[in-house]
Amino acid sequence: MTRRILFNLFAWSIVLAVAFPLFWMVVTSIKPQIELFRRPPTILPETVTFDHYLRLLRETNFLIYFRNSVVLSVATTVTVVSIATLGAYSLVRFRYRGRESLAFLVLFTYLLPSVVLIIPLYLMLVNMGLSNSIFSLVIAYTTFALPYALWLLRSFMAGIPEDLESAALVDGASRMEAFRDIILPQLLPGIISTALFTFILSWNEYLFALVLINSDNARPLTTGVMNMLVSSFNIEWSLLMAASVMMSVPLIIVFAFLQSYLTRGFGAGGVKG
Repeated sequence: MTRRILFNLFAWSIVLAVAFPLFWMVVTSIKPQIELFRRPPTILPETVTFDHYLRLLRETNFLIYFRNSVVLSVATTVTVVSIATLGAYSLVRFRYRGRESLAFLVLFTYLLPSVVLIIPLYLMLVNMGLSNSIFSLVIAYTTFALPYALWLLRSFMAGIPEDLESAALVDGASRMEAFRDIILPQLLPGIISTALFTFILSWNEYLFALVLINSDNARPLTTGVMNMLVSSFNIEWSLLMAASVMMSVPLIIVFAFLQSYLTRGFGAGGVKG
């Protein structure tokens, strides 16, 4: 009994330590400017204000960056999941020479540091006339999200009994019809898990956006907020915290709606993979 209580206290201490930065971010975003640097600091604001949020929306380019991040993350997720689904199907269902070598080569590209890929990728995009655009970031994000997505979906695909597809082929279905009617429904938890992972990865990415984009029209939230609120001489802490809260909202919404799919998807992959 005592051991259980101590374990629960330890577990809750870890949870509170992890959650405290999020709590402090929200509290700071609704404090008046005069309370931000008070000594000793106030845990809860004496006066709640939403002026920082209003300034962020009215006086900055936050909404433009937000729109760019939504377009960028959705486009990257759709591209990565589509290619990874077909790639995983090929690696699992078809037998050809070099299949395993190809799979490990894809995984190897995931292990490379992003900084190794940036310069050649930047030169390639410039030569193609695609630099400084959201489309160029979709290509860049695909390079590091696709390998993990491919391997994740491969494990889910391997857990789907091949007999189900064979039975559909024997009944007269084409390969594409069997893929659409048999494979895709079985693969849905894995697709949702992969889509959620890719969306979060794209939403939070910073390095590629910093190097490849120098225009506000294509800049996502990660680099846009830093460029807008952080300078060598000053940091707008109140606006920065308000921006961080608003940046977190889409991820919280996505996670809240897809949490059950995510848990079920990872569980299915662990059992069948």
